[in-house]
Amino acid sequence: MNAVIEAIKTRRSVKRYKPDMVPEDVLERIIEAGTYAASGMNRQAPIILAVTDKKLRDQLSEMNRKIMGSQADPFYGAPVVLVVLADRSIPTHLYDGSLVMGNLMLAAHAEGLGSCWIHRAKEEFDSEEGKAILKSLGIEGDYEGIGHCVIGYADGKVKEAAARKADYVHYVR
Repeated sequence: MNAVIEAIKTRRSVKRYKPDMVPEDVLERIIEAGTYAASGMNRQAPIILAVTDKKLRDQLSEMNRKIMGSQADPFYGAPVVLVVLADRSIPTHLYDGSLVMGNLMLAAHAEGLGSCWIHRAKEEFDSEEGKAILKSLGIEGDYEGIGHCVIGYADGKVKEAAARKADYVHYVR
């Protein structure tokens, strides 16, 4: 089977990670794959915050945890958080950012790592705290948080894919 199709079919969301940091060269390859996602009119609305700094990672986790109303780490202990944001002035920004998220997760899987899409980035970066984080990083503009792609080494066995529903596809011939 084609390696890309195999990766699509075998990638699963990982919800428990080892604390081991992802090597920088591996992380760079994953991030680069994200930058090659399709985008409306090739306007490349998204940006990626590659967070490996534990202090900022923990701050984002705390913000996300509060929004979710949980006591648990919403990032499942993953040491790397790739936050995808997209320029709201571009009409396709949400779709463009979603495609980046997909590329990041597939690339992580291809590199032997686990990943998971974590929501609530919109709420985080619409907050004053989130806007202050972007400003402190020198990021200007009106960006919407699309998602967090958490990445790391899976701690335990990854589940197999569930069977696909019977009415997933409707052929029109």
